[in-house]
Amino acid sequence: MQQQQINSWIEQYPMLKNMVNLETVFWLNSKRKKMADISGLAVNLADMQRAEQLWQRFAPYLATEFPDTAAANGIVESPLREIPMMKQQLDNHYDGEIEGKLFLKCDNELPIAGSIKARGGVYEVLHHAEKLAIAAGLLATEQSYEQFSSQQFKQFFSHYSIGVGSTGNLGLSIGIISAKLGFQVSVYMSSDAKQWKKDLLREKGATVVEFEGDFSEAIAAGRQRTLAKSDAYFVDDEKSEHLFLGYSVAAFRLKQQLDAAAIQVDADHPLFVYLPCGVGGAPGGIAFGMRQIFGDAVHCFFVEPTHSPAVLVGLMTGEKEKLCVQDFGIDNVTEGDGLAVGRPSSFASGISEKTISGIYTIEDQELFKLLTLLADSEEIFIEPSATAGLLGPLKIRASGYAKTNQVSMTAATHIVWSTGGALVPQEEMNGFYQRGKAYLGG
Repeated sequence: MQQQQINSWIEQYPMLKNMVNLETVFWLNSKRKKMADISGLAVNLADMQRAEQLWQRFAPYLATEFPDTAAANGIVESPLREIPMMKQQLDNHYDGEIEGKLFLKCDNELPIAGSIKARGGVYEVLHHAEKLAIAAGLLATEQSYEQFSSQQFKQFFSHYSIGVGSTGNLGLSIGIISAKLGFQVSVYMSSDAKQWKKDLLREKGATVVEFEGDFSEAIAAGRQRTLAKSDAYFVDDEKSEHLFLGYSVAAFRLKQQLDAAAIQVDADHPLFVYLPCGVGGAPGGIAFGMRQIFGDAVHCFFVEPTHSPAVLVGLMTGEKEKLCVQDFGIDNVTEGDGLAVGRPSSFASGISEKTISGIYTIEDQELFKLLTLLADSEEIFIEPSATAGLLGPLKIRASGYAKTNQVSMTAATHIVWSTGGALVPQEEMNGFYQRGKAYLGG
């Protein structure tokens, strides 16, 4: 990338200079469209509904193979918890005043993989397995999918390979479900992936291939090596429609949870959703789903580390996946596991450009502070990256977004999407907590 072009973008978008200096920023998306004006997207509501139907077909299999899904009859879903004590902590510590109610969407508790990636990753592998089984004459969609647990099916899938490039959590979800089904699965992991995730994958039966480079290198190498094999399938986090649709189904489930809690969402009762963002597929899929279900009454914001603002760079300039943060001299080094991504998803970016309200960035030390504050106030322990959305309501208030968009905040509902944490070893979590204590001066 020529420096002259970089300087031109910085001149055109002054916020980029702040980003190059690793300062926190809050960006509003001027290209967000009203639902009535959104057209030409690669996916639609009918695609979401078909994705939900696939989840339902596989529910008997999941309930059989994964005991942590049995109580929900094989449905992979997480609780929605109000966190009033954390709301008070945020007000006190950051000298703010959050209007409305604050909730945590606890994808840190999702069955199978303990993170948001159980939605997209598990879905895409199930979609691929169903397609192979039907093509081979082993399955008709009206039959019970419990037969995927049989030795016949495991033997069949053992002749097929699956590959994925990952910083950690997507690799866990793909590795766990693929190995359980019987696939030969390889996870190509970037340098920032945690050792315990590599160890767990190997324990579950996956092959782990390690790289010295970042996510972009891991996914490029994984794609090349996987597609060089016959009977191999690559789960492509930068380009996957199936991952995206797996995430989008969360909107149907959240609607049920809000209805059960008698929480109204409309123009007078706005919904704000804050989503930690890496390559952009998971938050993009969820934001797309939210807009499909809640229309213009929902306002979705992504959160990225100051050192890895890949989606923000892509959407702000309009260049999307054509740019990476390294083009601007930003190092893409962050403790936000899963968020260390230098180049955004080409598939998700084109959709998110029309659906999300904005993006803000956060410093690593804030992730640890928020982790500790949440643990102390609500006794909920999550990964550092999963805390990124907790500053969202305060960022919104400080930005003047509500006034500019004529949104009343007094009856607002804020949902912070907690993206991972359940499988983190206790020793590792204790280390996160103590780091947060130190940053807080405790």
